[in-house]
Amino acid sequence: MSHETRIIESLVARGRLKTDDIRRAEGLRQTPDVTPMLPLLERLGVLSEQDHARAAAEVMGLVLVDPAEAAESPPETLGDVATVSPRFLRQFQLVPVDEADGVVEVWAADPWHAPSLDALSLALSRPLSIKVAPRTAITALLARWYPEAEPANTDDEASTSADLEDVEHLKDLASEAPVIRIVNQILQRAVELRASDIHLEPFEREMALRYRIDGVLQEADAPPLSMAAAVMSRFKILARLNIAERRLPQDGRIQLRVQGRELDLRVSTVPTTHGESLVLRLLDRENVTLDLGDLGYTDVQRARFREALSQPHGIVLVTGPTGSGKTTTLYAALAQLNQPGVKIITVEDPVEYRMDGVNQIQVKPQIGLDFASALRAIVRQDPDIILVGEMRDIETARTAIQSALTGHLVLSTLHTNSAAGGLTRLRDMGIENYLVTSTVNALLAQRLVRRIEPTHAERYLASLEEIERFGLRRVQPEGDIYLWRPVPSVLSASGYLGRVAIVELLVMSDALRHAVMQDATLGQLEAIARSEGHASMAEDGIRKAMAGLTTLDEVLRVTQLD
Repeated sequence: MSHETRIIESLVARGRLKTDDIRRAEGLRQTPDVTPMLPLLERLGVLSEQDHARAAAEVMGLVLVDPAEAAESPPETLGDVATVSPRFLRQFQLVPVDEADGVVEVWAADPWHAPSLDALSLALSRPLSIKVAPRTAITALLARWYPEAEPANTDDEASTSADLEDVEHLKDLASEAPVIRIVNQILQRAVELRASDIHLEPFEREMALRYRIDGVLQEADAPPLSMAAAVMSRFKILARLNIAERRLPQDGRIQLRVQGRELDLRVSTVPTTHGESLVLRLLDRENVTLDLGDLGYTDVQRARFREALSQPHGIVLVTGPTGSGKTTTLYAALAQLNQPGVKIITVEDPVEYRMDGVNQIQVKPQIGLDFASALRAIVRQDPDIILVGEMRDIETARTAIQSALTGHLVLSTLHTNSAAGGLTRLRDMGIENYLVTSTVNALLAQRLVRRIEPTHAERYLASLEEIERFGLRRVQPEGDIYLWRPVPSVLSASGYLGRVAIVELLVMSDALRHAVMQDATLGQLEAIARSEGHASMAEDGIRKAMAGLTTLDEVLRVTQLD
């Protein structure tokens, strides 16, 4: 049995590959005896480069390395090894990195591919010592060590930009191998970096590619500007959008497997001065966290939130800006409420999570199925719990409130900056005060801050300036106060890994209801909440920074100090 076959069997046994994907790849191989299977599975997006490298190293008993840690140029110890054709090395994804005692150390993306290794050993007239590295990392190392050997843009490539106005030609370009490969690499890189969004933005002289990782945008190497239109068209084809329409915004959705993972991508295009700007929001179905504890909620916060959700009727609102995890929190709540004896119906735009046992409705405004009309129909379906994706207008808000008044528990979201701000927003939308006080049970405001990677975090004594500026004595009245700072590591270049929620939970009380009836201002409502012991988001963030979950800088990035 060949090494490649054993690696594939190992990946299937671990659940990192599916037999259906292998059969599909076998059907695409024109020359089964010549074309290796593992690189083909990678190109199809059903096998992760990292999974391939790890399995190959384990099955073959080799060391797994990270080429990002290699020197900026080939070491002098290589001698005449550097004379090997970079084109050959790129073709077979091999990098000679060192020589000692007549043996050449080689890093390989495909260590099981004996013909290429035999050819390299023969060309060098020396034995090889093999280590394993992911394919993209090998490609980046080769580009760093041999930049003069990188293929330059030809005149033919540059001239294609003049023909991009022709839609059929654009469609053909988007279906060619180089464009498909670029698109697959963009998606694979997003999965490897744990990105939540991909931004592709054309400018006058270049195209920009940025990934949003843990809430912060980071730049990456972008495709050449000459291929911008073709790359955009490829994404639009995958999202079933009209590639001929470049004057109006469009929205779509892509469902596909990338590196063995089931992904949903929400696609949005808008016309700009230099072309279409495209943003893709990634939702990894296999790595969705629907547990409030994993999201960063403390035991006390979870208990208070569960108490608000245990009411038989009323409204629970989650507030915050776009990307603050509102929908994830609501679905974490639904995961607790989803029992055989409870009927749950949701109406969303779009449906971001799939949950067994829950009836989920996707709004379609173009055919008249908006939030308000869907809500009116939902009430006749005899639900116990209703989730409304967002209260966007007065009609939706009124229908949701009527649903709460008739004995349903309604969960929804609002775009406000604080929990108390949700009360004033409902009033500003035109909802009468008596309806707000009789239906709203609780309001939850949250933001997401980057979580410190704990194994390399550095603990330090807070300075007097930090204690004074952030009011740390309110949390810890006496004794030394310690904070934490992120430390870059192999696990995370920034020192942060994942995100954690900072939370402000406002449970309605008689005093708050009386204040709402008196048209109290936002400041007055927040003052009453503080007097009743409700902690602000900033205070919750400071507590979590002192507990080593995040940093004070992150708390300041998403909220204001009290």
